[in-house]
Amino acid sequence: MKAYVFPGQGAQFVGMGQDLYQQSELAKELFDKANDILGFSITDIMFEGTAEDLKQTKVTQPAIFLHSVILSKVLGETFKPDMVAGHSLGEFSALVANGTLSFEDALKLVSQRALAMQKACELSPSTMAAVLGLADEVVEEVCASVDGIVVPANYNCPGQLVISGAVEAINIACEKMKEAGAKRALVLPVGGAFHSPLMEPAREELAAAIEATSFKQPDCPIYQNVTTTAVTDPNQIKENLIAQLTAPVKWTQSVQNMIADGASLFTEVGPGKVLQGLVKKIDRSAEVASAQL
Repeated sequence: MKAYVFPGQGAQFVGMGQDLYQQSELAKELFDKANDILGFSITDIMFEGTAEDLKQTKVTQPAIFLHSVILSKVLGETFKPDMVAGHSLGEFSALVANGTLSFEDALKLVSQRALAMQKACELSPSTMAAVLGLADEVVEEVCASVDGIVVPANYNCPGQLVISGAVEAINIACEKMKEAGAKRALVLPVGGAFHSPLMEPAREELAAAIEATSFKQPDCPIYQNVTTTAVTDPNQIKENLIAQLTAPVKWTQSVQNMIADGASLFTEVGPGKVLQGLVKKIDRSAEVASAQL
């Protein structure tokens, strides 16, 4: 069975999507439509901006979404997933790919999500850190032992977790992780605590927008970050998407469940190859590929 997976924030690169724009009339049309919806020329930033320009959350999230979704649209009839999943932001791309959301509605939600997250980041000093070489349970125990807000945020693959929270609590947690035997505990260059309780203001803001958006019956199941299991009910998909902002991304568990349900080939749709690497670390026998024009 074919599983299509969609990357999240961090996969961006300068020039992303330009080849699509130049090679496909449909891609050009969708990119131009995106510029109109967003109210600024995101294509200028994607194709010719600096890495710094692309790093702004309000740009990064729509840019990655557009690259993934437009590539899936351009693939046309050859794009036929049996199941989909997305890493954090990538869940919105996956929901367009399986027919749950329209391109236009999803882009508006992604833009609102990015702005809401940016605002939440500015409310309190917060960050994230990568922890390598510790079992999930140990990371969870260390987080629970620290005073202040610090939680597991991304279960990326066995031995690689990202934690999220208040700056001071993250710094203390990193020291404790090293004492517990972590190979590395490294604070990441991000300006906020994504997938933590500190995103609650953003969750509330996005919830209203999601509730007001039409979600259709999907063409195939999505394995969502929050539940990690196959979901096809539009109302359940909405609930999980709202919960995602303050809940951890359980990528390891999602991929394991997809494999248990018959996924044999994981095709990454969008910029970079991060998810292919994670899938191979979760299960060496899984076949991985990049979506190609």
